[in-house]
Amino acid sequence: MALKGLIFDLGNTLMYFDGSWSEALRVADRAMVSTLVQAGVPLDQERFDRDFRARLNTYYVERENELVELTTAHILRSLLADYGYPSVPAAVVNNALESLYHETQRYWTPEDDARPTLKALEDQGFRLGVISNAGDDADVQHLVDKIGVRSCLDFVITSAACGIRKPDPQIFQIALDHWDFLPGQVAMVGDTLNADVLGGQNSGLYTVWVTRRADSAANRAHQDAIRPDAVIDTLAELPGLLAGLQ
Repeated sequence: MALKGLIFDLGNTLMYFDGSWSEALRVADRAMVSTLVQAGVPLDQERFDRDFRARLNTYYVERENELVELTTAHILRSLLADYGYPSVPAAVVNNALESLYHETQRYWTPEDDARPTLKALEDQGFRLGVISNAGDDADVQHLVDKIGVRSCLDFVITSAACGIRKPDPQIFQIALDHWDFLPGQVAMVGDTLNADVLGGQNSGLYTVWVTRRADSAANRAHQDAIRPDAVIDTLAELPGLLAGLQ
């Protein structure tokens, strides 16, 4: 069955983080708490920073096991409630998160071959979309615009928006339903063996593993058990690979 649609992961597939995560998160957390304090929520900066990051890290482990996305906003609101502030207005929480993500967004950089490859694939008649595991939908949507690929995409689906994380087949089904394509007509392209490759395979999709930024502990742990249908080092190789399949 000929491929008609291509789903891409976002981070470490279409873009990469060009900076120090630890430093970026330190600055981002501080900006978030400063925004809350300026809005009238009396917090101790250092203590809240520490508690917020600890709670997020615990949640990150849980969501990988349960494949449910509660969102960063949910985690922030739950911590504020524990601090005695259960009724912080949504606008204040949103502004605080915007301050946080503003600091991390500056480090996300498009892969040089991302937009040219997507444009070439679009010109070849493929329908394109993104599925991203992320705790904040607005952050992902901003990054898609920042790296300049929005015009090539039919959709940008996030786990934050639908509450389901890759590799759960339900999130892939949302994409299939959007296009009204059969699984065999769609490929999943990403850097993560568990989320992207296993998720795609469990949903009946053709899977392409992009290895340029795939050297991670999680991928090494799955490398012998999860086998993609195809492996490429860079996105620029994708049009040639797909041409050979058609």
